[in-house]
Amino acid sequence: MYSRRIDERTLTLAPSGWTYKSTFVLYDKETETLWYPYAKGLMGIQGHYFKRWLPVIESVDTRWEQWKAQHPESKILR
Repeated sequence: MYSRRIDERTLTLAPSGWTYKSTFVLYDKETETLWYPYAKGLMGIQGHYFKRWLPVIESVDTRWEQWKAQHPESKILR
């Protein structure tokens, strides 16, 4: 999971349709910068934010049952 905040703006990330080394490249709809994932985050590889970073943010990969047991107030929006 990556932060979408840079220079006091929130970016909208989407698949670019490109791959590099069998990994999907993302782009942001605001500046059309291309973003490639590395261990420390997404790096701008072309465009306005070239060589800038969107850092990895803390996240949890879990199943709904485990999440619900730890966070009983959680709800699913439909």
